[in-house]
Amino acid sequence: MERYNRQLLLPEIGEEGQARLRAARVLIVGVGGLGSPVALYLAGAGIGTIGLVDDDTVSESNLQRQVLYAEAEVGLSKALQAKKRLEALNSTLQIKAYPTRLTRDNAKAIFADYDIIVDGCDNFATRYVIDDTCALLNKVYVYGAIRAFEGQVSVFLYNKGGKRYRDLYPDEEEMLSMPHPPKGVMGVTPGLVGCAEANEVIKIICGYGDILAGKLWQIDLKTMETYTILL
Repeated sequence: MERYNRQLLLPEIGEEGQARLRAARVLIVGVGGLGSPVALYLAGAGIGTIGLVDDDTVSESNLQRQVLYAEAEVGLSKALQAKKRLEALNSTLQIKAYPTRLTRDNAKAIFADYDIIVDGCDNFATRYVIDDTCALLNKVYVYGAIRAFEGQVSVFLYNKGGKRYRDLYPDEEEMLSMPHPPKGVMGVTPGLVGCAEANEVIKIICGYGDILAGKLWQIDLKTMETYTILL
């Protein structure tokens, strides 16, 4: 257990918590700016099974913030390259790659093997698919989103009858009709928000701390102000 020595020393983790991490099955939808830190820190923590869903390929413009990838991987599948990177980081884990786009047709089959679904995507349509499928299968949905210097994190469907993404943004038609936000973003923004998502996953699995269920945590990196609102 030398690999996990530093977190085993924490009473919130210990051997029991590490065993829970080892038994956990977590799916990350989108292995880009948000998904990169989520995947790296969950693999580092020892999550036993990690799934990676992404149909995109690595581009040069990704490298500023998508820290899973290297220059030599430009043009290659993100899901497959992320799998290789995580296996190199922690060979004791089971990493499954799904180099496909998440849709209403395949979500149920993919989600079925996992306990927690983590949002690393960048569009509203996919988030509604995640939310609806998690509600159908009783899966916990760890949500994260970013824009420029800002980000937010919440945990949906943590308990039966718990808050959902649809409670935060109930009008799907209106959300999908909105123009795409500007693509500008600081690389550290998804890094911080992705780490916050990974933190919620570990708390949920090990059973400590205050979970962001029914709450929305937000951060502004320009001012470093954070606040949490009740949903």
